[in-house]
Amino acid sequence: MDTIIETARLTIRRFHESDIDALYEIMRKPEVMYAWEHGFTKEEVYDWIRYQQDRYQKDGYGYFAVVSKEFGILIGQAGLLRNEIAGEIAVEVGYIFDDSVWGNGYAIEAARSCVDFAYQRFGINRLYATIRPENISSVRVAEKLGMMKVGDCVKIYRDIEMPHHVFMLEKKEEQEWP
Repeated sequence: MDTIIETARLTIRRFHESDIDALYEIMRKPEVMYAWEHGFTKEEVYDWIRYQQDRYQKDGYGYFAVVSKEFGILIGQAGLLRNEIAGEIAVEVGYIFDDSVWGNGYAIEAARSCVDFAYQRFGINRLYATIRPENISSVRVAEKLGMMKVGDCVKIYRDIEMPHHVFMLEKKEEQEWP
């Protein structure tokens, strides 16, 4: 089944190769993808989708397509990522949305549902987020999730050192969202 999560406004599902054009329209934008220091080419977006599909097979999760129920279009992606943070294997919650929908609460809605998915489906009790310090909007989403800054790390992408804040969220007995 392709649909992973449904919220009031969003359908969160696995990526398909048929999503390449819509995802490219989002990921080609340097202002959306500045955490990677550039927008993506169509070939890089295709590779990204294939990588997520591999993650689904290996881990059971990855970045998922986020589709607006109101408009029936792909507006971003959110999901869980198994990554190394400061030498340790951890599961991150991540989100990337088209700049045309920023400020509408989609990132927090999708991220909260992904956190619940991690807790309920996979029994993951501790989640992380690594965020570029200048990405104030993503920091705010992490804080709205109840995440606390627990440190810093440096990621290297295309031989560029990129400082990141590390945020963490531990499951509470009864998770209640602020």
